[in-house]
Amino acid sequence: MSTPLQSASPHEHVWGWLGARILISIAICVLVGWCVQKWMLERQIDSFAQQSRPRADFYRLSLESLLSRNESLPRILAMSEQLKALLKRPDNKILQDGANSYLLSVKHGADINAVYLLNRKGLTLASSNYALESSFVGKNYGYRPYFREAVETGFGRFYGIGVTTGEPGYFLAAPIKDKGEIIGAVAVKISLDDFESAFTRSGDLVLLVDAYGVIFLTSVPKWKYHTLAPLDAEAKRQLEASRQYYDVLQPPLKIKLRLQEEHQSIRIALPGTPAQDYLIQSVPTGTLGWSIVLLTPTRQEHQNALLAGAVAGFALALLFSTLIFFRLSIRRYKERRMAEARMQQEYRELENRIAERTTDLLAANLSLGDKIEALKSTESILRETRDSAVQAGKLAVLGQMAAGISHEVNQPLTALHTYTDNAVSLLEMGRLTDVRENLGFIKQMAVRMGKIVGEIKTFARKPTVERLEVRVGDVIRQAVMLVDTRRRQVGAQIDVAPIDDGLMVWADLQRLEQVIVNLLLNSLDSVAEASEKHIEVCVTNENSHVRITIIDHGPGIAADVLPRLFEPFFTTKTSGQGLGLGLAISRMIVAELGGRIDARNLEPCGAEFTVVLEKA
Repeated sequence: MSTPLQSASPHEHVWGWLGARILISIAICVLVGWCVQKWMLERQIDSFAQQSRPRADFYRLSLESLLSRNESLPRILAMSEQLKALLKRPDNKILQDGANSYLLSVKHGADINAVYLLNRKGLTLASSNYALESSFVGKNYGYRPYFREAVETGFGRFYGIGVTTGEPGYFLAAPIKDKGEIIGAVAVKISLDDFESAFTRSGDLVLLVDAYGVIFLTSVPKWKYHTLAPLDAEAKRQLEASRQYYDVLQPPLKIKLRLQEEHQSIRIALPGTPAQDYLIQSVPTGTLGWSIVLLTPTRQEHQNALLAGAVAGFALALLFSTLIFFRLSIRRYKERRMAEARMQQEYRELENRIAERTTDLLAANLSLGDKIEALKSTESILRETRDSAVQAGKLAVLGQMAAGISHEVNQPLTALHTYTDNAVSLLEMGRLTDVRENLGFIKQMAVRMGKIVGEIKTFARKPTVERLEVRVGDVIRQAVMLVDTRRRQVGAQIDVAPIDDGLMVWADLQRLEQVIVNLLLNSLDSVAEASEKHIEVCVTNENSHVRITIIDHGPGIAADVLPRLFEPFFTTKTSGQGLGLGLAISRMIVAELGGRIDARNLEPCGAEFTVVLEKA
């Protein structure tokens, strides 16, 4: 025999609805956080590229200045009659000695590596290093590009490793003419070692790459003479013909680094270090097709983007949780209205039953036996009436509790909004330590909301209030911070008079903070439409008691409202803006703490609320 299917209870429907929306909200928050992280990373990289571009331009200008500084030297030396005389009479020993001495003095005066004279075929006739074992004299450099360019185009430039000394340098050459005919050339060799050392001293990762993609100057020594990509056959032939790198050329690097105008971000493992992300910027420089490549780590930018994504996801999660909370609040409100309707129906039924029993009681007066039976019936009715009244009282208290809890949860939600706004602002300023502190405060507010909801369990008994020593200044500062979002919306100013850091009262920290927040929010609502949006907070030490006073410059409290100010559910606000529980709950809390709360109007306008507590 089959059993009928049981329909799901209302609680099961609620939890199923809530669980599905929570899962969907989590998925949306994760997706939005990821998108924000990607977008933020692109913005961070673009901004960082603009900030680091001047450093790459600085290296480019420094190199171009160094190279151009000595370009006029070979042209000036090409006009020397002493060098022309040796080219015309190369076998003259006296002319050769004079030319060697002259070139040596030029080397010292110009602070260069070497300067030397070549005839029309590229044979060295005189050199500044004539007295050294590595002398250029007698060596033929006709195959070098700088010599060929000087003879063919009027000026030659070249960077390479010296075939005689084995030392790299930058070569400049100018032709020497006599009566319009080229009879030789003068070459200058400049060392770029100091420029390369500047890379290392700066702490930047810098590469100087030639037109073939060969790294010939770098702050990463193990990358020197490696290529960015494999060389084609023509490039290999040209390098072998000019002997530019003299058998020191290394295989290509195992990284995808390309020379391009736009910046790029790639992950690279430097020798001896783990892989990390770098911003790559290349800037063309010089006349030989060189490029300066600047590598800048972007770990901080990735961390900032990750944090921004996390904050965005958390903010969206907070929004979803707020919406779900309000949906649940609406459900609870409808349930409360239904409970009130049922309670009214029970009252009407009870009144009808009392009327019926009263009629029976009057009829029972006809006889003593009937009176006794009527009396018993009346006792039964009274018992039922008492039980119904108790049940009705419970329903009323349940309604009050639901409204109170709804009111108290609004405060942590306001704090969560404030801390979230602060976290976003601090993140934009790069103050990560303060962002972490704000996230810690958000966690505290979430824990506090859990505690407030947990108070539903205390419906059957009155919880005890534990009074501890509480620092008044901390409570005032925390409360002012919690209402900062509302203060900015109103455009008001809250002035807190100096408070002695050692001043303590006997109270419960969270409950006292709740009272101050309630009073500040009421004051902000009061001055919202006032011309002078000013609120004052002061603390007075009165021997055994401490007086906390909050003064606003609003319109004050109406005369008919002042006597009912602390009644539950009494409010002057429009529907949906308040439940009328804030001041009632505040008075109850202060009374439980052994103090009192008073309110009065000020002249000519404004209101003053005073909380008096026992001094610790």
